[in-house]
Amino acid sequence: MHSDRIRLSSLQDRIISADEAAALIKDGMTVGLSGFGCAGDAKAVPMALVERARRKPLKINVITGASIGNRLDGLMAEAGLLARRMPFQADAALRKAINAGEVMFVDQHLSELVELMRHGQLENPDIAIIEAAAITEQGHIVPTASVGNSASLALSARQVIVEINPACSAHWEGLHDIYIPEKRPGRKPIPLVNADDRIGTTAIAVDPQRIAGIVISDKVDSPSTIVPPDAETQAIADHLIAFFEQEVEAGRLSSSLAPLQVGVGSIANAVMCGLIEAPFRDLVQYSEVLQDSTFELIDAGKLKFASGSAITLSAECGKRVFGDLEKYKDRLVLRPQEISNHPELARRLGIIGINTALECDIYGNVNSTHVCGTRMMNGIGGSGDFARNVHMAIFVTKSIAKDGAISSVVPMVSHVDHIGQDVDVLVTEQGLADLRGLAPRERARVIIANCVHPAYREAMNTYFEAACARGGHTPHLLDEALSWHVNLEARGHMLAR
Repeated sequence: MHSDRIRLSSLQDRIISADEAAALIKDGMTVGLSGFGCAGDAKAVPMALVERARRKPLKINVITGASIGNRLDGLMAEAGLLARRMPFQADAALRKAINAGEVMFVDQHLSELVELMRHGQLENPDIAIIEAAAITEQGHIVPTASVGNSASLALSARQVIVEINPACSAHWEGLHDIYIPEKRPGRKPIPLVNADDRIGTTAIAVDPQRIAGIVISDKVDSPSTIVPPDAETQAIADHLIAFFEQEVEAGRLSSSLAPLQVGVGSIANAVMCGLIEAPFRDLVQYSEVLQDSTFELIDAGKLKFASGSAITLSAECGKRVFGDLEKYKDRLVLRPQEISNHPELARRLGIIGINTALECDIYGNVNSTHVCGTRMMNGIGGSGDFARNVHMAIFVTKSIAKDGAISSVVPMVSHVDHIGQDVDVLVTEQGLADLRGLAPRERARVIIANCVHPAYREAMNTYFEAACARGGHTPHLLDEALSWHVNLEARGHMLAR
């Protein structure tokens, strides 16, 4: 049975049901789940755990690569299953539980989690549940649409449960590049110098004796909810493309730009789609999640190679790509997220990083995670891995939200994820602010002039001039710096009315 997917014959008798696999997990355990950006996530066993928790109280700690699909994070939260969750999530129900203090959420740089585990600063998982396209003749695990933290979770857990998914293409095999760094100190450099280099193995080399059970599951990944570009996202893309053209003309970039890292979301995806008509060629992507735009650029002949940790696509794009995966296979590689996001490689490859800001302030500090400084949205993800280490750190956002009640550019961010020193360029639909080489007061003038929405520009200038009159290297009025956020919470609009 399923001999083409479970090719080590001695593992054939370890096929069990999802309920039997879930029974191996005890209250208080730490469980590692495959999945990154709703791709390649374990599905059947987590759902069986949800059903079990609905019948009888059960609490576990869950570690993943990033967000997981099929509403599993929300279902686990609603069932009271989650005690602790790390390092990233994107589910409304789980977000509610996190902000209510019901789930302890550890917001972690995505490149760092397994590094902490490797050196004993975090406990290893008791059990790892990994979705796979196949198990090889050696008993090694072939991932599906993501690698994420799957390799390190499987290698460090006491036991492994494999979810074989026969609905996934057999062409996933050979697409992955599994490389695990050595322990520190004395670690050798990671031997990757080009985005298309392969430095590891095509499967996760677990000891088959540690595979406690194999579950057959044909559930598919959740499609992404990327919306088409609108006028604002197109304007952001246009500003950024014009900036890249200037960089090429000045000789600071080539016509192939530099390896591109692009964060998850509709704005970043729209920026990438804008490159289809731009005068650049032979582009390369070195990123976390490969979205629809990756394959639009490949099909347009603009992108020659893409390295990521996961592939997350809309239903329409997924049908086209996953239904003909062999067509794209020689243009793709999926790596562990500590490699796709590694600071050493971001610096070496000279990456252009494009990530989305929740809000930014007039000095270029960026908040990626917390609404009004306290309420978690999703998490920092990989934006911090890249911002401090890339050749050029770019943050994009629309200038206003909630029909103008919120300005995405504020006097002082209510929470800081990326300090101004790590931010090179800010872009809204209003314009682009090139912050390189500018002192704080110069940064403020450029950001106000180019990125702030006209409805907020006068108030922002008034604040900044008053702050400058008070003085300081980075002028602020501490009694007013967060008044826009106070107004929002008290009156529903950032400007007092």
